[in-house]
Amino acid sequence: MKKKLFVIFGPVILAFLLIAVFFTSSYRVNVSDPEIIHKAASSMSDNVLRGDIIKNTAFAEKQYVPFLGSSELSRISPFHPSVLAQKYERSYEPFLLGAPGTQSLSQFMMMRSASKELKNKKVVVVVSPQWFVKEGVKEDYFSTHYSELQTLDWLFSIKKVTPTDRYLARRLLSFSIVSDDEEIARILNTVKKGLTPGDKELAELEDKWNILKREDELFSGIGLTDKQNRIDQATKPLPASYEKEQLAKLATQIGSSETKNNPFALKNEFYTTRIKNHLNELKDSQKDWDYRFSKEYSDFQLLLQQLANEQAEALFILPPVNEKWSEYTGLSQEMLQGFAKKIKYQLKEQGFQHIADLTKMASVPYFMEDTIHLGWQGWLTADQYIQPFLEEKQAKSSYHMDDAFYSKDWQLQSPETLPEK
Repeated sequence: MKKKLFVIFGPVILAFLLIAVFFTSSYRVNVSDPEIIHKAASSMSDNVLRGDIIKNTAFAEKQYVPFLGSSELSRISPFHPSVLAQKYERSYEPFLLGAPGTQSLSQFMMMRSASKELKNKKVVVVVSPQWFVKEGVKEDYFSTHYSELQTLDWLFSIKKVTPTDRYLARRLLSFSIVSDDEEIARILNTVKKGLTPGDKELAELEDKWNILKREDELFSGIGLTDKQNRIDQATKPLPASYEKEQLAKLATQIGSSETKNNPFALKNEFYTTRIKNHLNELKDSQKDWDYRFSKEYSDFQLLLQQLANEQAEALFILPPVNEKWSEYTGLSQEMLQGFAKKIKYQLKEQGFQHIADLTKMASVPYFMEDTIHLGWQGWLTADQYIQPFLEEKQAKSSYHMDDAFYSKDWQLQSPETLPEK
């Protein structure tokens, strides 16, 4: 009888014992290993984006600079920031924090959970126009990159509820992955009302928080996507020394050779796999799209508030949309200029002065790799802002934040009513 019981329950008991040993042991990802941090810097793996230990360890080192964005960061070419930094042995290494769907809300959570390491640090942010659809980040994108650990980091840090906290609580509750968690939703509703979470409420989440932190320590270094070989390969066509004119010619040469099979100057493979078989249905398909009125503007304010809290210096890059493609789909370039005006107003009105507005370069050959992502000339142009910003001393910014940017009035405000900044 005892033998039968052991056969039935023994494996379960053994599994629980192994888990207990694993979680209580002193083992953790070896963040003192520079190879792990270096690999993570270009991996854009979700366990790094949603975790704390690896990115926070990297940000504590001067050489690693947060590069926030979305899918454009994953497109490695000879002019990608990681490639140029490696080839020309610059004083910084980009730590890429982006994937499809990592918009302002996810980026804020990543930066907030690294608040100590972000202090007085430089940051580069690529702000994509297509984030700014009416409802902001899509539910499935947000859910993919949602970090319960970073949410609990924030909740346990609250000493006094601010307008930022209240807006964040309301925004998080609008996503089912958060609202369906009864324990977290209950505390978020408390914060939404302007009340500080009680010790008893937080105590109910403390075990979960500790387990998530332990999982981050154990597993965040596992399965890192290794892009280093792609970066190494991308450095090979580059000249030995950084000469802008020579690099511009190379960008044109590579761009020309890789966009031969379509009239839109889209990368050949992208056109073949994503566009060619849908070309007729895409004609005039974007004529009603509008990026001037969106919840994303208030989500973006979360990120700005966090950067200001830590007195970080940030460079914001505003990319264009491929003009040949926008003419075909009906996407208004005039509307895109309205988006740029509104974003620049929000930035400059609060003291953020480092802005690379590239939105008027939509017609420059080989500026874009495809419809919306920076390409050969685009990244090279962006580098004219990135390198001096990161390698030269910058005057200390003076931030004066305005909670009105969390309001629905701001989300819906027309750029035409704003003064030029």
